[in-house]
Parts: sequence; C-alpha cells; structure tokens
Amino acid sequence: MTMQEKDKFTPELRILAASLLSMAVILVWAKYFGPKPPVTQPQANKPGISAPAPTAADGGKPDSKMMGTTAAKSGPGSATGATSVTAAAPVGAKSDTQERSIVIENDLYRVEISNRGAVVKSWQLKKYTDDAKPPRILDLVHPKAAEQVGGWPFAVVLDDAELQTAANAGLYQMSPEGASVAAPTDVDFSWSDGHLEVTKHFHFDGSYVAHVEVSAKKDGTPITAGIAWLGGFGDVTVANPANWDSVQTYYSEGGKISTFLPKKLDGIDKWGNGLWQGGKDFTGLEDRYFTATFLPANGAAPGTLETRYWKTSETMQVAGQQTQVPVSEVATAIAGPNTALRVYVGPKDYDVLKKMTPPLQGLVNFGWLEFIADPLFHGLKWLHNYIPNWGWSIVVLTLIINMLLFPLRISSYRTTLKMQRVAPEVKAINDRFKKYSMRDPRQQEKNKEVMAVYQREGINPVGGCVPMLLQMPLWFGLNTVLRYAIEMRHARWFGWITDLSSRDPYYVLPVMMGLSMYLVSKMTPMTSTDPQQQMMMKIMPVTMAGIFMISPISSGLAVYILTSSVVGIGQQWYLNRAHPVPAPTPAKITRGKKS
Repeated sequence: MTMQEKDKFTPELRILAASLLSMAVILVWAKYFGPKPPVTQPQANKPGISAPAPTAADGGKPDSKMMGTTAAKSGPGSATGATSVTAAAPVGAKSDTQERSIVIENDLYRVEISNRGAVVKSWQLKKYTDDAKPPRILDLVHPKAAEQVGGWPFAVVLDDAELQTAANAGLYQMSPEGASVAAPTDVDFSWSDGHLEVTKHFHFDGSYVAHVEVSAKKDGTPITAGIAWLGGFGDVTVANPANWDSVQTYYSEGGKISTFLPKKLDGIDKWGNGLWQGGKDFTGLEDRYFTATFLPANGAAPGTLETRYWKTSETMQVAGQQTQVPVSEVATAIAGPNTALRVYVGPKDYDVLKKMTPPLQGLVNFGWLEFIADPLFHGLKWLHNYIPNWGWSIVVLTLIINMLLFPLRISSYRTTLKMQRVAPEVKAINDRFKKYSMRDPRQQEKNKEVMAVYQREGINPVGGCVPMLLQMPLWFGLNTVLRYAIEMRHARWFGWITDLSSRDPYYVLPVMMGLSMYLVSKMTPMTSTDPQQQMMMKIMPVTMAGIFMISPISSGLAVYILTSSVVGIGQQWYLNRAHPVPAPTPAKITRGKKS
C-alpha cells in the first residue's frame, strides 16, 4: 500500500466509519438480544385504583368510577399473563344501591336478613314466647346489643380488621330480591369493593338447621373467612339468672363439650390476627333452653372446625341504673377457601339434638345425674302422650314411683318399730358412756355394745333411711329435668302455676309441701329418744319449705314432693293401723349396771 493510499483515510472519515459501525451493532443487538418493551394496556381496561376502599362510615358503597371498571384479562403469552403467578388481578366492584331485607319463613321460624353486611337482623322461633308481659314471640337476636357492639349474627370474621369492617358494612347484591320467601329456599349475597370480594349462600328448609357458605378473596386470592354470632343471643327477658350471666359459648373437641361463661372469656383484643383454635367438632352459643350451633357440612369429618370466642359489653338499665353487661360472641371457620357449615338455631330438645350428626344432646344440662334424669325425663314424656298436662304427668309419675318404693317403706317401718322397742336399752348404754369424750378409746366399747343389741334383734341401723336415701337422687334428677328440659319451659299446671320450670311466685306449694312433710314426720315413729334429734326431724320440713322459697327451685319439684308427702300420709296411716307401735322393752341390767 502506497503512502498516498493511506492518506485517503482521514481522521474525520475514520470517526464516521466507527460511528456507523457502532450504530449497526446497537441496532442488531436491540433487534435480537435486547429486552422486550412492556405492552401498554388500553386505559379502559385498567382497574380503578383512584377511589378508596369503602368503609363503615360511607356504608360500603363504592365510588362510581370503581363501579364502571373491570379487571384486565390476561391471555396466554401476554405480559399480564406472564406475571399472574405472583399477583392475581383485582375483581370488579359489586354493590347494591340501597339497603333492603328479605324474610324467610317456615313453620318453625321467621328469619330476616339485611343486605347490609348480609347479616341476620331477627331470628324468631314461632313455637316459643319470651318472658315479657305480655309474652311475645321469642327472638334470639338482640337488636339493641347488636347496634351497640356493632355486630350481628352471621357477620363475616376476617383476620384483617379493616377488611372485616368493610365486608360487614357493604351493601350486598341479593338473590332473590323479593321481600319474603317461604322455605325451602336459597338466598345468595355477593359484594366487592374491587379488591375484597365476599359471597354468602344460605339454604333454608323445614327444620331448625340452616346451611351457610361464605368465601372471601382479596385481589383474587382466597383468604380465611369465618361466620360469627355477634350482638347477643337467647331470651333476653329472663330474670333468674339474667340472660347476660347465663349465656355460654362452647365447643366440642374429641367428643367432650367445654363451656365458657362470660366471666371466663377474654376481650377480642386478646385474639391476634389469624389466631384460631382448630380441631373442633362443633361450636356455638347457648342459654338455658336454646342454642345456635355451628356444625361441619354433611359428610365432613369431625374435628375440622376452627373457633375463636370472646366477650364485649353493652350498656343497659339494671335495677334503675345504667350498667355494663357482658355480651358473649363466637366465630367459626374452616381452614381453606370456603367455610361451609350447618347451623342449628332452635330449642335444646333432647331427642332432636340426639339425632343430629354429631349428636348434641350433651347441650341439655342434665349434669352428672344424667343416668337418673334421663329415665325420669323419658318417663314423663311417655306419660305426657296420654296426659296432656305436664303438671298432672308429674303427679302420676310420683304415684308410680311411690308405689314402687312402698315395699321399701314397709321394710323401713318394721326397722323403725324394732329400733323403738330397743331404744331404752340403747339409751342406757349411751348414758353410761356420755361422760367420755368422742376421742376416748372407750367410745369404741360403747359402739360394740350398741351393735350387739342391734344384731340380737336383727336390726339394720340404716334400714330406716333407705327410702329417703333413694328419694334424694330422684329429687335432684327430677329438678334437673324440670329446669333444663325445653318441654317444661312455660308448662302450665293449673291456676297460678304457669311455669313448672320456675319457682312458685306466691309460695303456696312450698308452704303446703312443708306442712305435709311435717305431718308425715309426726305420724312416723321416732327411731331415737334424743330430744335434739327429734327437734331436727321437726325442723326439717320448715327448712325444706324455706329453701324452696329462697332458691330458684322449680315448682314442678314442689309438686313432686307435695304429692309424695300426701301419698306418704296415706301409707303411714295404713302402716300405723296394720302394725301398731309396740311397748318399749325395759332396759336390761348387765355387769351390775343398767345397760
């Protein structure tokens, strides 16, 4: 190459050539190796993010801009479709324009559901009345308490408090839209603010069991949603004990029911976000006669429910003063995208609850004497099939029991006669040893001498107490039946006795019961000559009458004891005529001393 040819490549030409080559390299790299620019979506397909989420203050009504927006659809190969694995697209907002209610009725209940929060505003049991004067159809929902605490039955419980407030304040779209429908029927509710989406489905049939299913999603991702009974439960008009002191939350785990009175409950602040107790068979709220029980859907395995329970408070008039009283509340959920439950809302009818799956008869509080209370209860129910009045059924049951126990009464009476015959001899032995203290070893000698007298005469010292020992468990078992069996609630006998489950308002039955018991004790031979023991036997009827006046013991039990005493008077009169009391045996002299 000559010197002249080299001079053709001036510095300017070299710079130009380098620049063109660089641009070519950049264009080729950008064409085949550079990153793809993002695909710009049309403005109409963007989710409305300018409007804030609805709150309780604005009633959960979304902004009109949000109402008109829809979520961007992402197809295969699109940019949004490539990122949908990590972030789900928000849903469209959905809300009603005004508040409305729907009423569902069957022969057993009347339920009112509001589309604001899709919550229950009234649950009336048509076959039961409350304790108001005059009585009204019983409503298990407490509107005043619910308004104060800000929660109603079948509210949604979420782990985020703000989302929960929005979900329970939103105006849900409802289907069907009629004001009243008859069961069997299905009612659906749906609501969304563009980020949170909640749906509820109710199914009602001809029984006390309703079916409810709730699901919640945030930006398309399922979140845990529970169903709660908030704002109070049960017959708020009961006075003894008051409703707020007797309502209990409960759950069953492994077949064992655990109950919690309000004083055992913490406030809602003790439950952290996402804190649930799992492994439950069923959960709920109860008062003395009614329950709201959350159960797993048909076919679900036991132990699949989660629960949380707490108390809040409401202000009400108590004895003329504004008082804070507790309100027990409970929530139930199932871990997963949907919570599907059966809910029994109705009376604690023993036989109906026993047929449930799982069985619920343990909610009828027969206690540890259930083995006695259960046959007494079913015996009463059998008699009631033929005797339509529960009071007279109790009278007939009493007659049957006393006839069955009459042979024991005869045996007890004969033992009493024998003990009366040897009473002077036993008294002489006691007098010889009364100077010694009860801890003195010589008291053992006294007991041996007394027992020798009893063995000689063939006397069982406790034989005279057998009828009473058998009657006491019957009293306790029957009182449990009368106080907790729903059949006894507001059951009339006659006259002023309008509720066999509560005490006599005028104390007539306790007084008559005490007098009849005293007359029986006067007719029955005394087994002891001790004046103190004789005085105790005379005081016992007065004590029993006083207990029935002071304590909330059922008037039905007073009917039972009064009938037993009247029958006892007749039986004792017969025994006294058939087996008159013999003359006492004079005390024998042994070892040179009166024994």
